[in-house]
Amino acid sequence: MSDKKQPVPARANPAPIKPQSNAGEIDAFIRQAKTLAASATGSGRLILAVDATMSRQPTWDLACTLQGQMFDAVGKAGTLSVQLVYFRGLGECRSSAFVSDTNALKQLMTRIECRSGHTQIGKVLAHALKQTAAAKVNALVYIGDAMEENIDDLAVKAGSLGLHGVPVFVFQEGHNSSAEKAFKEVARLSKGAWFRFDRRAAATLAGLLSAVAVFATGGLKALEARGRPEDRLMIEHLRGGGK
Repeated sequence: MSDKKQPVPARANPAPIKPQSNAGEIDAFIRQAKTLAASATGSGRLILAVDATMSRQPTWDLACTLQGQMFDAVGKAGTLSVQLVYFRGLGECRSSAFVSDTNALKQLMTRIECRSGHTQIGKVLAHALKQTAAAKVNALVYIGDAMEENIDDLAVKAGSLGLHGVPVFVFQEGHNSSAEKAFKEVARLSKGAWFRFDRRAAATLAGLLSAVAVFATGGLKALEARGRPEDRLMIEHLRGGGK
């Protein structure tokens, strides 16, 4: 997936270090994540894409732990195949195989170190298009804090994903206004949803990621059938009411 590597300067204004979630929030996240095995129905393929550039280093270890717990629970249900995609450094953008037993995926995430570089969201979207052309991808989850690319280029790819039935669920860390504008447009054009991801919302994030997993394996009907608050919120966003 990598293009020809070119020297790219580190981000000029890296995000400030943010305190991590407290133990209670993390415990709540893990408890809620473990309910995924019982709630997901059907089968599906989901791409989990993460920004691994240097500005995300302060919360990377926490994110690995929380995401690993969630996808462990999903994987044990045997209903969802997950592929990890990440970018960092000088044009590096990599992907794993699709796996349903996610222990190896979690181990990979814990070995990844953040490296300075610009965002490569366009590569992620192009990769998702290529993957769904080979075999249906039901959803793309993207977690990041910045956007340093041409928004029109991202919009074209996001629109194509929408036409192919691959909604992008964007979880934005921090409050970068330029990123927020781009992320919301990517979510809108792909018929997905945008949410804020911060240290105060670990339990909320767990519920929303749970809803994405249910959607990826059973669509809107599965969300309606489960009927949890996070499912209703996800349905509202998917139907255009949560902009």
